[in-house]
Amino acid sequence: MQRLAWTCVTIAQYRKQHRPTKHVRQAWPIGRISSTHREDSPKTMSKDKTSGGTIAQNRKARHDFFIEDKVEAGLVLQGWEVKAIRAGKMTISESYVIFRDSEAFLFNSQITPLWSASTHIDPEATRTRKLLMSRRQIDKLMAAVNQKGYTCVPLAAFWKGQFVKCEIALVKGKAVHDKRATEKDRDWNREKQRVFRNQ
Repeated sequence: MQRLAWTCVTIAQYRKQHRPTKHVRQAWPIGRISSTHREDSPKTMSKDKTSGGTIAQNRKARHDFFIEDKVEAGLVLQGWEVKAIRAGKMTISESYVIFRDSEAFLFNSQITPLWSASTHIDPEATRTRKLLMSRRQIDKLMAAVNQKGYTCVPLAAFWKGQFVKCEIALVKGKAVHDKRATEKDRDWNREKQRVFRNQ
């Protein structure tokens, strides 16, 4: 009996020592969980990629013209054009704005199609694309172009949320000496940046 009792005590101690522990879920701060989800979520990453940033710039316009007044306009696009823009296939260096039937259009902008996304249509890379502005903005730009001799050109295209916007401006041409002054200012700014980087 004594040996049996000792055996029972030994078994009870063994079970107590090797009793499986309950799984306890580790609590993480809410902010850390949210941060990890934002970084790892593909849907969020793709949204952030197009939520802001420059698509294309018209550096030639800034060199050749005096910029007077700027306006932000929406741009009407087709599905294949949006996909091509996401891939960096848009240029506006040779484009300008025209007015027709009291509406504004971006003329001669180029969006090179992605053939993998344009197999079911015949894409036109340089088609005329409609600009979206208020009636007052269009009337003001039209008056400046038709009555005061201004030219209307795009300066940049950029993402704003999930939409493509275009910054357009009223401009006047520079004389030769004005262009040279612009080039000198640009070269001087580059030189200053180079000096500051090397310090």
